[in-house]
Amino acid sequence: MMSSDMEIRVLTTNKELQQVQQLEKDVWNMEPLPLHQTITAAQNGGLILGAFMDDELVGFSYGFPGFNKGKSYLCSHMLGIHKHYQDKGIGARLKQEQMAIARDMGYDLIVWTYDPLESRNGYLNLSKLHAICSTYAENCYGDMEDSFNSGLPTDRFKVEWWINSPHVKENQLVDGSGMDVLFQWETTLEKQPQLINVEETLKSISDSDTTIVVPVPACFQKLKSENNELAIDWRFKTRQIFQTLFTKGYAAASIRKSENQLVHYYVLVPKQLIDLKEKAGEK
Repeated sequence: MMSSDMEIRVLTTNKELQQVQQLEKDVWNMEPLPLHQTITAAQNGGLILGAFMDDELVGFSYGFPGFNKGKSYLCSHMLGIHKHYQDKGIGARLKQEQMAIARDMGYDLIVWTYDPLESRNGYLNLSKLHAICSTYAENCYGDMEDSFNSGLPTDRFKVEWWINSPHVKENQLVDGSGMDVLFQWETTLEKQPQLINVEETLKSISDSDTTIVVPVPACFQKLKSENNELAIDWRFKTRQIFQTLFTKGYAAASIRKSENQLVHYYVLVPKQLIDLKEKAGEK
């Protein structure tokens, strides 16, 4: 069943949000958010959306209002899809509907976090939705024991989605095609990818307007299940890479998929070159 058969609607009632709780348990195998929290958020500038197939809740997004340094925004905290309905475009549909409703609510910025080593999420967030990232959070949520996060620091990209900007509204793509790969990787004896020579490569990068591509595992959960030590190595080496490049003024703007099925590539450019300013008179 494809996402064209799906209905998306705003969730506000106790019954609807109880369904969200059950889906949270199914997706992450962890205790769900309390109803008093989600109901209060929905009534005070938050936005909770549900994706339904034949009146069954199969996906949801949960966001609440945020405010920092005089700027208000929608903090999109959770997005979950039932395991039987993943890879059908439901997540992208939820995000597009979230953007449309958030604009009507008066927001121009939506923020959220995701694990930068989950390249599938990165491709959706950056290449398809045209969000960007220039902020790296170390061990953002502390130790988590769900199947996706156990055994690793919960490092996160903090994503900015400037929904009224030309970069988003005009689907401006930074694809990084033809760029040399500065950060080297090789395969282990078990045919798994690993980063090499990170320190030397970082020292060779100066502040400039160069586009830089950074490899990450194409299937991080598979690599983690087969070799957790190598997964930890990826975590700490990419942490160093992204923190260094973000400090130099770069932002991650897209993911370039490769055909080798072992790694994909983040494309980073100076943030000042990305067209994020809303044009006067437009919404």
